[in-house]
Amino acid sequence: MRFFTRFLLLAVLLGGNVQAGVSSLDLPDMGDSTGVILSPEYERRLGQAFLSQVREQANIVNDPEIDTYIKSVGYRLVAQSDRNTQAFTFFIINDPMINAFAAPGGIVGVNSGIILNADSESELAGVMAHEVVHVTQRHMARGAEMQQRMSIPMMAAMLGAILIASQNPEAGQAALMAIQGGMAQAQINFTRGNEEEADRIGMQLLNRADFNPRGMSTFFEKLQANSRYISQAPEFLRTHPVTVNRIAEARARAEMIPPGLAFTESKSFPYIKAKLTVLSMKNPREAIVYYRARLADENQIRDHLANRYGYALALMETGEYEEASQHMRALLVSDRENASFLLAAADLEYRQGKLRESFGLYEEALHIYPDYAPVVMSYAQTLLKSNQPEIARDLLKEYGKYNETDLRYFEFLARAEAEAGNAVESGIATAEYYYLLGRTDTAVAQMESLLRQTNPKPDYYQTERMHDRLAFLQRELRLEQDLKIRE
Repeated sequence: MRFFTRFLLLAVLLGGNVQAGVSSLDLPDMGDSTGVILSPEYERRLGQAFLSQVREQANIVNDPEIDTYIKSVGYRLVAQSDRNTQAFTFFIINDPMINAFAAPGGIVGVNSGIILNADSESELAGVMAHEVVHVTQRHMARGAEMQQRMSIPMMAAMLGAILIASQNPEAGQAALMAIQGGMAQAQINFTRGNEEEADRIGMQLLNRADFNPRGMSTFFEKLQANSRYISQAPEFLRTHPVTVNRIAEARARAEMIPPGLAFTESKSFPYIKAKLTVLSMKNPREAIVYYRARLADENQIRDHLANRYGYALALMETGEYEEASQHMRALLVSDRENASFLLAAADLEYRQGKLRESFGLYEEALHIYPDYAPVVMSYAQTLLKSNQPEIARDLLKEYGKYNETDLRYFEFLARAEAEAGNAVESGIATAEYYYLLGRTDTAVAQMESLLRQTNPKPDYYQTERMHDRLAFLQRELRLEQDLKIRE
């Protein structure tokens, strides 16, 4: 209930409007007048505040490779949308429940259970396409316009309650009951029109992005079939009602696409799935048993490399480095340029105290993929753990010149600068970290403190940089306060 209480307090401060439901909402197509009720700028900032709460409460997967992968799938879909000016944030929650949701401001979360139960990248993309459409069609804003009489705090509170329900059904139910009296006219269930629109346009995105358009219907069929044999349907089915007619319509749309069209799936999916499988198991020995059985199963020969990779990762988690090394060497022989293999092998060498070999593998990967965030971030993290902050700092700053930076980047940069003895630069990076975290007030306070300090005292160039950045952060904070996102 702690999440609900904090989010309800946030809702009172917001003064904005959010439809009741994280996954999708009751959304007919009502044209472009939604900006009057819920502007794109307000949606963006509401999404930032919501994401800040999610980061504090949910178990978000904090792995550079997995994070980059889910973003690549998401933006491959977004690039094919007719409304692709919206910024998106994609992330994975380490939760075996089958669920996904979209929230204001382009926030799309996917539970690891979606990937673990998908048989192909196109099935994962089908779920994500559905959620992306809820954002691009501005369903949340349209739901707000449709229900103008509902109090704004109650709408935001319901948004938080639905998220609780996806993580803790009992707490979510209690949260919903607590506000039920004040929102008798709220609609939690999704209308047929909204879901059909998300399916229809989502199917178009799949096709345009060269995914298999049948991925959406096959995944829904699989969930519906599995739910017949369990007492409670997967969360995704309860928040995204899948009827026989809806599945038939999705299949019919897919069949209308000309046959013979080639579709493209990245080679990364089976390795990301294997990595998530190991991460999701509470006891890594369970993963060893699981992958040992798959390697012995002749029917799994098509996925031999992914199963061997998962087995090696599981062995690493239990400290069985010698056997893990045998499998990693074999994997590298099969594909020396596979980024997943190189990163795992470099990590394995580091765990064994073989720093030269580890750094050599990271350098090899960096040569092949110079701007690939998982390589840069994993290498920087290993350098920091090996007490080489100067090299980590230089690596990060070079990457930051030409690539988009994120929370992980500033977290590592702040640490690298601090350990290299650059307290001011570390403080500046920390302020940027807080800003991206959604804590603009803390970022402002951090920058003001740096400008006042005398030991060490910022030099002229640092002072000028901080004054410029502080002015920007103060404008951001004032806008948040005007929108009642901040006190």
